[in-house]
Amino acid sequence: MYILKCADETYYTGSTSNLEWRLYQHEIGKGSEYTRKRLPIELVYVEEFERIDEAYAREKQVQKWSKKKKEALIAGKFNRLKELARKKFDDK
Repeated sequence: MYILKCADETYYTGSTSNLEWRLYQHEIGKGSEYTRKRLPIELVYVEEFERIDEAYAREKQVQKWSKKKKEALIAGKFNRLKELARKKFDDK
């Protein structure tokens, strides 16, 4: 599972079994419609999994997160993840 930072300061979350190839696809505008419109991109976070289905499940989880929560993950501020999750719940 990986996170890219796009030129417009948004994040793209994806998963792949070949990160090097997938990054190349994104960089040349053939990775996804989302990143194609927001080049250039920068790889800012990676998590490795034994199985692609686990990576895909994590991708789907992180895609639902707020920008602040993704930034806490990227920065390694894992204690902030629970706090940000509670704040989202409290805001509803």
